[in-house]
Amino acid sequence: PSVNGSAGGSGVVIVKELDKASGVWSMQEQLDAVNDGTWPVFGYEIDYLVVAGGGGGGGCMGGGGGAGGYRASGYGPSPLQGSNLFLGKGDFTITVGSGGAAGAAGDRGSNGNDSVFSTITSAGGGAGGASGPQATPAPSGDNGTYATAGGSGGGQRAGFNPNAAGPVGGDGNTPPVDPPQGNAGGSGFDGQVSRTNGGGGGGATAAGTNATSPTGGPGGAGAPNTILGPDTTYAGGGGGGSDTQTDGSGGAGGGGAAGNAGSANTGGGAGGGAGPGGTGNAGGSGIVVVRGPSAVTFAVAPGDNSTATHPGGDKLATFTVSGTLTIS
Repeated sequence: PSVNGSAGGSGVVIVKELDKASGVWSMQEQLDAVNDGTWPVFGYEIDYLVVAGGGGGGGCMGGGGGAGGYRASGYGPSPLQGSNLFLGKGDFTITVGSGGAAGAAGDRGSNGNDSVFSTITSAGGGAGGASGPQATPAPSGDNGTYATAGGSGGGQRAGFNPNAAGPVGGDGNTPPVDPPQGNAGGSGFDGQVSRTNGGGGGGATAAGTNATSPTGGPGGAGAPNTILGPDTTYAGGGGGGSDTQTDGSGGAGGGGAAGNAGSANTGGGAGGGAGPGGTGNAGGSGIVVVRGPSAVTFAVAPGDNSTATHPGGDKLATFTVSGTLTIS
């Protein structure tokens, strides 16, 4: 009798994992990582601007406050450009440093506070030093009145050496990072009661200027940056105060002239106290700006902070107060 043929059987593929080198994932480990969402790693190249709070100005012909530390991955002066960050999706805590408090007559100011984004920390600006109260000669030695180090250093008070330059200003780039986040403050000048003047606070691109017999030291210049689009200068040093002569001007980038506060959200150092018995002023608060490619989505909290899209398509997040950045 005749017999009809039948369909052939289905095929089969067998994969055998051979011995693997040390450090190589097994196929099961790769599958588990994919299912868990932990591999492959997805992320974005992120640029940043992180500026700390400026230092407070010293009292009574005091030194200007140092600018808050300035750190940026691009859009500013090339010698100060650090590497950008590769970040995945998730929440990131942002700290925006407040400015340092003013120094009363005879008291130095206070250091500004740090700003932080991911692995980037910018140090608060150094405090401006303070001369003696009510136009009396400055005490010999520190006695808690000398300028302090910071992102940029505070301007120094007069010393105890009539008609001569006083001690040097506070060190900048403290703690040290590369590229440097700031510069030193200027020294004061002791005219022995008259013509006693404070040095200028350091800025992001220049040291504070030393005081002279007739003039308080101007604050050091800050750094221009276009991460938000417009060319804006940040982290200028505060001007040194004078007894009866010429007060120091603030450095470009929010530095306050003698007797004036540093500008908010620039990290500008405050001006030192102007005139005998004058008080310093407060440093300006810092700022954090984050910039990513068009494919990224930023969300910010609280509502004081903001997001935007650059005309070229990049996404922007601006923090004027501490908060949380969500990358998705």
